Amino acid sequence: MLIVLLTSADGGAAFSPLGMSAFANAFWTWVIFLACLPFVWKIVMGPVTAALVARDAEASEAVKLAEKASGDAEKARAEVEVKLGEAQAEAATVMAHARERAETREREIVEAAKSEATAMIASARTNIQAEQDKAIAAIRSEVVELSINAASQVLSRRVDSEDDRRLVTELVTEGAGA
Repeated sequence: MLIVLLTSADGGAAFSPLGMSAFANAFWTWVIFLACLPFVWKIVMGPVTAALVARDAEASEAVKLAEKASGDAEKARAEVEVKLGEAQAEAATVMAHARERAETREREIVEAAKSEATAMIASARTNIQAEQDKAIAAIRSEVVELSINAASQVLSRRVDSEDDRRLVTELVTEGAGA
């Protein structure tokens, strides 16, 4: 209030730095602003600027890390695709080998079955031939006995000698062969 009284005592005609005219207000505002500017810059703007620079650096670092992570993820995806392709190729190879082994085993089984069947057929033929030979021998023996009995009755005597049997056997064999 004292300042107001001092300025109004003059009548307000002259410039008074303590006066409250518009010019005086602007003048003192600029003087105070310029006097406080170094302190404000040092105390307020310095830390704010440093914080903004640090934030920009952190953001730049985060962007770099994100780009690196994206690149690493892309590399990992490419590696996974390559390994997947290799696994599919390996699976196809394994399947081809398994199929080939199965076909080989199938051929072996079929060939073994064929050879076993051939052996069984040969064995059966041999057995049939042996049985046939036995049957023919039995029939011949029976024919010899019947022939000897018939001849004995015709001759009214008994033919038992070994020579007679051999002779009749030869005659029956020659008759069967002819």
